[in-house]
Amino acid sequence: MRFLITGAAGFLGSSLANTLAREGHSVRGVDDCSTGDPTVLIPEVHFTRGDVNDRPKLWTLLQDVDCVYHLAARVLVPESILYPREYNQVNVGGTVTLMEAMRDVGVRRVVFASSGAVYGDQDTQPINESCIPVPGSPYAVSKLAAEYYIKTIGDLWGIETVCLRVFNAYGPGQHFPPVHAPVIPYFIRQATQNGTIVIHGDGNQTRDYVYVDDVIDAMVSAASMEGISQKTINVGSGREISVRELAQMIIGITGGHPEIVYNPHNEVSTSRMRADLHLALELLAYEPKVDIETGLRLTFENDPRLMPKSS
Repeated sequence: MRFLITGAAGFLGSSLANTLAREGHSVRGVDDCSTGDPTVLIPEVHFTRGDVNDRPKLWTLLQDVDCVYHLAARVLVPESILYPREYNQVNVGGTVTLMEAMRDVGVRRVVFASSGAVYGDQDTQPINESCIPVPGSPYAVSKLAAEYYIKTIGDLWGIETVCLRVFNAYGPGQHFPPVHAPVIPYFIRQATQNGTIVIHGDGNQTRDYVYVDDVIDAMVSAASMEGISQKTINVGSGREISVRELAQMIIGITGGHPEIVYNPHNEVSTSRMRADLHLALELLAYEPKVDIETGLRLTFENDPRLMPKSS
């Protein structure tokens, strides 16, 4: 097949692009490189630097494409609280621009990487796709709005659409900004450097951490499965672990001796997150293969940025 991946230089985008290219597909990638690193893409991926809001560039890249993976987005929840307008421009505006360009060129299917964050705090666990979203941040709002745009525009213009609500993805190569770093690479680095791990709240909040390879499996299936247009599907591990337990597991894997500090004044808005995967199994034949301890070991052993600094 012939694919275009937006956000192709990002964490999930680069893994997806490399996987598809190795399988013999024709893969084009576009990314503005604001956070992504195109050097991690293999030569078989035809990469272009560009903005997802640049419709003329999208017209060119979409020629003869069978399916688009839309992964381009701003993804930091704390940052979205400070800059909601930018998150709306990129995550919502960029999605609409892409859908317009797909309509103009005649591309038949789009797979959108949404987020489990759209659910917010739910009374029922595990969370299935029928739960009413309660987004708790501008980031979550932008992902939910993008879902609605994709489904509505797809229905009006005859484009097959699949929205994958990816829970907390992690693995080697995850973007590690200097502030608001994702929990797992932050914990691993602090543990290996015998630094300080700051846990917000009491640490009993749970999350569904899903390894990157499992996410890619779901995404690959979503490009070719029949009868899934207009569907919204959870992608997670189906298991939850508390942040407190996660920290202890990482300390055990790394052999580090960090100090753990709790910040009770910074409570988290979502107390529990666990994905219900029944629909993913039914529609995508998706079953996660990597458990959390194995995934953490793979992340620690295969991401040189997280290794201890040499003396």
